[in-house]
Amino acid sequence: MTGATTDTALSPETRPLEPIAPSHRFVSDALDVVVRSIVPVLLALGAGAILLLALGRDPITFYSNVWKGGIQLTAWQDSAIRAAPLLLIAVGLVVVFRANIWNLGYNGQFLLGAALISGLGPHLVASEPRWLALLLLFLVAGGAGAAWTLVPALLKARYETNEIITTLMMSFIGVGVANILIKGPFQDPSVNIPQTRVLPLNKMLPSIPGTRIHIGVLVALAAALLVHFVLTRTSFGLRLQILGANPRAARHVGVKVPRLIVMSFLVSGLLVGLAAAADILGTWGYVRANWNPAYGDTVIPFVFLARLNALAVIPFVVFYAVLSTGGDLATQQASLSTDFLLVLVALILLFMTVIEYLGRRRALGASYLTPGLQQALRSPRLRRRTSA
Repeated sequence: MTGATTDTALSPETRPLEPIAPSHRFVSDALDVVVRSIVPVLLALGAGAILLLALGRDPITFYSNVWKGGIQLTAWQDSAIRAAPLLLIAVGLVVVFRANIWNLGYNGQFLLGAALISGLGPHLVASEPRWLALLLLFLVAGGAGAAWTLVPALLKARYETNEIITTLMMSFIGVGVANILIKGPFQDPSVNIPQTRVLPLNKMLPSIPGTRIHIGVLVALAAALLVHFVLTRTSFGLRLQILGANPRAARHVGVKVPRLIVMSFLVSGLLVGLAAAADILGTWGYVRANWNPAYGDTVIPFVFLARLNALAVIPFVVFYAVLSTGGDLATQQASLSTDFLLVLVALILLFMTVIEYLGRRRALGASYLTPGLQQALRSPRLRRRTSA
């Protein structure tokens, strides 16, 4: 009897699982980051080098010019300035993507906020103290971005309308409304080119002492830290995670899904609007008609490289800011269009897709997508195989 008990206690079927050693978990997490987040970037840069060779350019010279134009001397300050609106948009996308919601209306939200503060800015800074005028302009831009998400948010929450279609629709309308404002009531009559009045330099965002970096960069960093805290340490973040993992399960556990959808959209639009304020009040001071930097289109791959983590997205945004800032010099020296930088971003997205495909079959780390998004993207054929 004792021997039987001993044999049963020692048998593999009844022996408890041993916990994973912290060192093994650290190695696994590090390998996951390398394979999923760093390898696509390295492969894209390598493929870009091959393209440069095919075009008769020296890739070493090109990438050294990127470093020179984006990092060396005081160029890093220009990269930091460029990173501010990119980071705010990226953090805004993290919020909705975590909830398995697509906000693709960022261009309309951004340009509408930019047009409003560019048109109202000269009047506010002339009549109000600088700090109050800037604060009001940030609120106007953020409010415009948030308000422009209301239609897609309500349609998604009430009727489960596809938000990809509605946000793109609202984006086109927002871009059009912004151009109407710039060419109409906000146009500067003293110039022939349709644009808003230029904000006085001494009324724009102040710079950090000893640098050219405006405080909009600090606003972006603070927003990333705040969003990370909210998503990881509050009940709102937990509900958002449940919604992103399984909307049906979220309803069963008592999550008010319609309200959460609307709140996610509003927060995302707010951050996109703040990105417009940081960019216009810190860098440009005005907006021209038909101007569209399309920041959101370029940061989406980096949001997924960061696994929808508001802190992890910071180094990826900084990387792209350096690439785009230094790329201006590099493409000019190589007699190439700046569209070559978009090719590099597209290559990153391509290699992410390849690694995502291979990762599902080789267990190469965690997916870029939330569980809910993975389920939504599965084909019916794959679902039948899984159920079988």
